[in-house]
Amino acid sequence: MIYLSAIQSSLLHLLFVAGVALLLPTLFNRDNNWHRTIVFATAGLLAARYVWWRATETLAPFGLTIDCLASWSFFALEAGAVLSSLSAFTILSRVRHRGGEADAQLGWWKPRPAPKVVVLIATYNEEREVLERSLAGAATLEHENVEVWVLDDGRREWLTDFCARFGARHVTRPDNAHAKAGNINHALALLAEQETRPDFVAVLDADFVPHTDFLERTLALFKEDDVGLVQTPQHFFNADPIQHNLGLSRSYPDEQRFFFDHLQPSRDAWGIAFCCGTSSVMRFEALREIGFFPTDSITEDFLVTIALQNAGYRTVYLDEALTEGLAPEGLKEYITQRARWCLGLMQIARGPLGPLSRNRLRLRDRWSLIDSVLYWTTTFSFRLAALTFPLLYWFFNVTVVDATVPDVVSFFATYFLFVIASLNFVSGGLVVPLVNDVSQMLGAVPIARAAYTGLLKPHGHAFKVTAKGGDRSRAIVQWGFMRPFAILFALTLMGVGVGLVSWQYQFSDAGDGKIVILFWTLYNLVVLGLTMLACIELPRVERHFVDIPERVLVRFDGEEAGRRVWMRGLSTDAVRLRGATAPTGTGLVATIDAVGDVRATVLKSEEGGAILQLLPDEDQRQAILKRLFAAGTAPGVTRTRVHGLLPDFLIRLTSGRA
Repeated sequence: MIYLSAIQSSLLHLLFVAGVALLLPTLFNRDNNWHRTIVFATAGLLAARYVWWRATETLAPFGLTIDCLASWSFFALEAGAVLSSLSAFTILSRVRHRGGEADAQLGWWKPRPAPKVVVLIATYNEEREVLERSLAGAATLEHENVEVWVLDDGRREWLTDFCARFGARHVTRPDNAHAKAGNINHALALLAEQETRPDFVAVLDADFVPHTDFLERTLALFKEDDVGLVQTPQHFFNADPIQHNLGLSRSYPDEQRFFFDHLQPSRDAWGIAFCCGTSSVMRFEALREIGFFPTDSITEDFLVTIALQNAGYRTVYLDEALTEGLAPEGLKEYITQRARWCLGLMQIARGPLGPLSRNRLRLRDRWSLIDSVLYWTTTFSFRLAALTFPLLYWFFNVTVVDATVPDVVSFFATYFLFVIASLNFVSGGLVVPLVNDVSQMLGAVPIARAAYTGLLKPHGHAFKVTAKGGDRSRAIVQWGFMRPFAILFALTLMGVGVGLVSWQYQFSDAGDGKIVILFWTLYNLVVLGLTMLACIELPRVERHFVDIPERVLVRFDGEEAGRRVWMRGLSTDAVRLRGATAPTGTGLVATIDAVGDVRATVLKSEEGGAILQLLPDEDQRQAILKRLFAAGTAPGVTRTRVHGLLPDFLIRLTSGRA
């Protein structure tokens, strides 16, 4: 009877929290900092309550036993992860949107001449088509005084004439010292020698395309002389490996949306937004003052932020989609990129601009660094621990968390539910537990290794370029990444089997805890299964159609007047039309707005229309590229479509395609 009463009480706690969670969007405004503070203060209190319960009620007695070692070590990892969460809650309790400020300060330099801006596009081995997009976009920038420099660390001779076609300058250097930072510094040194130095430099990765208003919007925030850097978010016109391999590219946003659309604006509210490598603009004199880009870390973007802050400059964030680029399409590139970010952050933490070093950093800047260190060192290690520690119970009868079901519901479930609700309240539904688990699990092993390697041995690590593009026409099983998850899945399944078969005879001393461990284990099996599925890289369709609803004039061979039909989609070399049908191979002319009369052939007939293969000349191809990318029309999902998650995933399971 007492046990039943405890269950009822814990369920009432959970139902109350669930009710509050459902009412959050109604009761609070996510753009009101007082409202956000109340929400995340509550989340913090529930987190503290949970940790206190874990520390006082669930740990094995202290002593020289395997139970004590397992129980306390897991708690230490979990407490570190909760501490990281508390720091994140504090950051998220504020937000700042600078769109209005940019509107008010557009063209602040007038009637004086427009400031000179040099756009630096760093490249190493990107394909011609990738660079073509970026150069076409850069050529449309709406600013009176701008130059475009392509910084080629691949030293490719053909790029000289290729850049000239877009009015850009091709710049090379004799070596590749210090990777991307060295490449940019070489260009900055050349700029410093010029008679007329630039006022600002913009940095773009070779696969990122700026919108026409990228410079005008970012320059608006440099009205105050102490602004050293303006960062903008990264948006992508392709799906990342998690979206694509799980079949969720139509219903679930890319993994970086929470960071760029929600965490960075919150960091900006605290004055600790940081540079993210591409899509940023910096004051040239501020860079000169700090000796250009520091080269002590392989994440030169975060380090240049800290160096600017150390010199007294502000780094601000404009949360507007002003560029679009390529997300890593392969798992190897995706994981390599994140492990590099982690390693570079550890190098910064151990360097002269670290949070514990003697420098001029403000307290908030040191907190920013400590927050990042906590995230990289605790989040992924704890994820791995949560998968492995239940095995100690199934195989060795070691109870890691000694808890009753009512207590788990009352302390953990209420905390977990409210945190998920809080994060989704401020992000518009971006945090989906199982999918979020997969995104962290995929890189957990190399990232955890990079975190502790970087702390213990910060120097002597080579910069690894994130490859973009390439052939993605066939399915690839990434056995190397899948293997540890497959082993854990098999061990977990075996452990559950052993436990269930001997449920009445073994492990009886775990008491109510075995129910908790069983649920924990079943959840792990689902996460591991999804993670293994994400390791199967599905083929990618090379042609990406952008939805541009307009009428197109079509004239088939032999027709004079032609007829207007709806365009359902446009890509770099094709157009999808509704209402125009003809046999494959039929020649025609399509008149597309801002492109002109383009020769084409019918590539494929489909229900209600056809796909045309475009045969543009050079000017028309550039016009198509500008229409597709510079105007910000690239496709992308920025909010979770909850009703579409399960159907899209079932299509992935049953058809084997995204």
